[in-house]
Amino acid sequence: MAEAVIHPTATVDPRASIGAGSRVWINVQVREGAVIGRGCILSKDVYVDHGVRIGDLCKIQNAVSVYNGVTIEDEVFVGPNACFTNDKVPRATNAEWTVTPTVVRRGASIGANATIVCGIEIGEYAMVAAGSVVTRDVPPYTLVMGNPARVAGKVDKAGNRVEGQP
Repeated sequence: MAEAVIHPTATVDPRASIGAGSRVWINVQVREGAVIGRGCILSKDVYVDHGVRIGDLCKIQNAVSVYNGVTIEDEVFVGPNACFTNDKVPRATNAEWTVTPTVVRRGASIGANATIVCGIEIGEYAMVAAGSVVTRDVPPYTLVMGNPARVAGKVDKAGNRVEGQP
């Protein structure tokens, strides 16, 4: 696999790791200690905080913010302007603050403008509809939508709705 391609306007900390074949586009920022897998695409204006882990073959679309404490496994799609939080009680200053981890499992898909509140797990091949606010765990192969996101049905590995399921 070819070396990573990093656009000249991207800011990638030398302590970050970008996997072979990955593409880091315009105005992306990847902070120290972040690990980006092989064959990923980080589109325009993506922010990857320190310590974030992104697996292989992920596609992170324009203006997504991925904050410290988030782990994204292989083959995950994240739509434009989605945001991952890492603080359940945000304050400008808080001496007792700790990162609340979030995990997105293999093959999951997160729609545009979705907000993923920290401390949850999005299951394998689950699908989060555009604009959803996810506040609870999403089981594998489950479609959620709304604010707060609620189960709207089941999906197959390709993301197609499974007929006859709630």
